[in-house]
Amino acid sequence: MKAAVYHQYGPPEVVKVFDVAKPVPQAKEVLVKVHTSTVNRTDTGFRSAEYFVSRFWSGLLKPKFPILGCEFAGIIEEIGADVKTFKKGDAVFGFNDKTWGGHGEYLCIDEHEGIAHMPEGMSFEIAAAMTEGAHYALNNIRASGIQKGQQALVYGSTGAIGSAAVQLLKSMDVMVSAVCGSTYLDLVKSLGADEVIDYQTQDFTQTQKRFDFVFDAVGKTSFGACKPLLSSKGIYISTELGKNGENILYALTTPLFGGKKVLFPIPTLKQADVIYLKELFEKGAYKPIIDRTYSLDQIVEAHSYVESGQKVGNVVIRVSE
Repeated sequence: MKAAVYHQYGPPEVVKVFDVAKPVPQAKEVLVKVHTSTVNRTDTGFRSAEYFVSRFWSGLLKPKFPILGCEFAGIIEEIGADVKTFKKGDAVFGFNDKTWGGHGEYLCIDEHEGIAHMPEGMSFEIAAAMTEGAHYALNNIRASGIQKGQQALVYGSTGAIGSAAVQLLKSMDVMVSAVCGSTYLDLVKSLGADEVIDYQTQDFTQTQKRFDFVFDAVGKTSFGACKPLLSSKGIYISTELGKNGENILYALTTPLFGGKKVLFPIPTLKQADVIYLKELFEKGAYKPIIDRTYSLDQIVEAHSYVESGQKVGNVVIRVSE
């Protein structure tokens, strides 16, 4: 089968398209013929290993799983002997950051991991982009403990994580203020944000509102800058470590004092989370944004574009037709 493979950590150019062996499903696994995948921050982060800690999962000296692609959508081609919940021909989508494989024409995944049936009317492009940004957003929202009617601020509301966060928070009836650039004000309003702040013309830290949850979905703010915006027991969460890893330090110390605090939850994903996102899609409460679509042969360009920090929403890869 055709796959985008990397055998060493480094820049986008370490990824090459090769013919490799087609995987064989184990007893509890399904074999998915992948139609679409994405390139996202998870993929580029593990490929570059810029944060050395990622190597404890991916391999200290070289990648244990040479085919990236944590998101996928496609058709089940084979099922293992013990599979009960899926059958051949089912259209499925999901998330797999344990063994990866979305950047290949076929992947295997346990039927009880992050995989679900595609809803009627969902395209493969949308299906592929359903889970990566949304599961990070969902984990952080749940960790914050925010409730219906409370106030949240999302900084970086046009990325895969931020655009999902706005929609997920609104599905919980949270009041959302979203920060983005001038070009995307209408887009973010269309996601349901109650207030949109243009960081190019306004200083978001000067708002008079106080927030129960400030979520930096792009890692470009700091607890120090956002602390005055928090309510007395408000929560600050960033998707990045912060300067000199300060968000880890704050997450260890600020909860000791009972007031405003930083959390740094470790993201997880269960099959129930994929199904939850599917149900939100079916209700019209969540739909991922698609920025660009590349072919598998353009995988290096896709990695480079994601790393540019300019993408809006998600970058889709057409793996096979």
